[in-house]
Amino acid sequence: MMQKRADLDWILKDLADGVPQTRHVVVLSADGLCIAQHGCDTDTADRIAAACAGLQSLSAAIALELPRGDGQMRLVVIEMDGGFFYLMAAGTGAYLAVLADEGVDAGLMGQRMRDLVARIGEHLSSPPRATAAGRGT
Repeated sequence: MMQKRADLDWILKDLADGVPQTRHVVVLSADGLCIAQHGCDTDTADRIAAACAGLQSLSAAIALELPRGDGQMRLVVIEMDGGFFYLMAAGTGAYLAVLADEGVDAGLMGQRMRDLVARIGEHLSSPPRATAAGRGT
């Protein structure tokens, strides 16, 4: 069950405050819906969440190509001009996304993200939404 959004706000703020150069932190469902955010407005968080849905799907497909691949994406890191993007699995059907400026301590970011997921990941599950036919999406 998804932890209440208000309960996530301080946790996301804590991550951002603990890693200098953190710009945006978003928790999203596997189907690209923003669940909670810190450091960005709702429109920005929604765009990040939607883009992450495609990225996690692509990552899962690529993971199946490895000899021992299980199709589960654990962490994606993208380095680009101006900064870094991180996407980490954060519970059943939920993901943690972070945008950070260049100069961020990548090791610290990865560690803080892993710590956050280990601490509250069980509360970040987001079951698939039911469709009109009663199946998950």
